[in-house]
Amino acid sequence: MPPPFLYDISGIDLDQILFDQEGVRKANPQRGDMEHLNAIVWAKPEEGKLVGYKDVRPDEFWVPGHIPGRPLLPGVIMIEAAAQLASFFMRTYVGWKGFIGFGGCEEVRFRQIVEPGCRLYLIGMKTWERHRRTCCKVQGMVNGGLVFESSIIGTEL
Repeated sequence: MPPPFLYDISGIDLDQILFDQEGVRKANPQRGDMEHLNAIVWAKPEEGKLVGYKDVRPDEFWVPGHIPGRPLLPGVIMIEAAAQLASFFMRTYVGWKGFIGFGGCEEVRFRQIVEPGCRLYLIGMKTWERHRRTCCKVQGMVNGGLVFESSIIGTEL
């Protein structure tokens, strides 16, 4: 049995856009094939909580090769999307100004496949921050089901 979501999302309007792609770009430097966060739909910064999404498109660079005939979103891209959500939170709501580098991930679990055409919701929660380092727990959800979870560590350089 998968763990519960980090917090109750049943009252969140997942169709409301707080920050669209251009709003995400103001905080995150990734462009082109490396943009894996499309929008932010909800935030409660005082509690360290944020929800965004990645639209998994059939024209993405990885589709022809992972896996031919049955494309599956690579786990590393799910982790990258989670890191971009965490980075967005730290820059937009905490006020980090420098480059935010990926410091690692822990407690990673992949629970279901994600295919092109899906919207991957990213449910995040900052768990700690100290000495220019931070950790955010992030879970991925597709069609109401938990597809992955991880703790993302970032550092302000």
